[in-house]
Amino acid sequence: MIETARSAEDIKKHAADLYWLAFLLTERQDLSIEIASDTAVSGDYASPFFTDWMRGWQRRLVIGRALSAIHAELADSAGRTELARVHGSTPRKWLLGPDTTKADLEQALLAIDLFPRAALLLLVFEGIRMADAATLLDANPALIRKAQAIGLRELTARLAGTSRKARKEPCFWLRTTAACH
Repeated sequence: MIETARSAEDIKKHAADLYWLAFLLTERQDLSIEIASDTAVSGDYASPFFTDWMRGWQRRLVIGRALSAIHAELADSAGRTELARVHGSTPRKWLLGPDTTKADLEQALLAIDLFPRAALLLLVFEGIRMADAATLLDANPALIRKAQAIGLRELTARLAGTSRKARKEPCFWLRTTAACH
């Protein structure tokens, strides 16, 4: 009974994680719910390795479906990114504030134009290889690197107002292996 409850809770958390990924890419709740619910499969896999592998695959499916759904908007944003100038750089010693919440991160990410946000999510948060990102975003690597730089600069600028007290606890809501400092 406890194992079933834990499994159901784990499935809910995974589905919510897929929804959040789709929402950060599309900014559309209805589409994100559809993508996440269609992708989340509550299967009972034989081993933890296969479960982890399947969940990684599901994240890739969500990314592909979300980017396909917003292809025209993504192309428009890529055009704006091509014309944009990269001003300044991200501060090297900047740290994510310990009181930064998932809602703060979401708000900061959604304030970034679509193409730089997608490049940032794919390369930094999801750890996708540049060649795969180029295919998914239908863009050349130079433009994606530029978009990533713009996205990182804008993200850090928006989050810079949070407290700078250092701590070494992992950010449970942040998918990357970064720690909250």
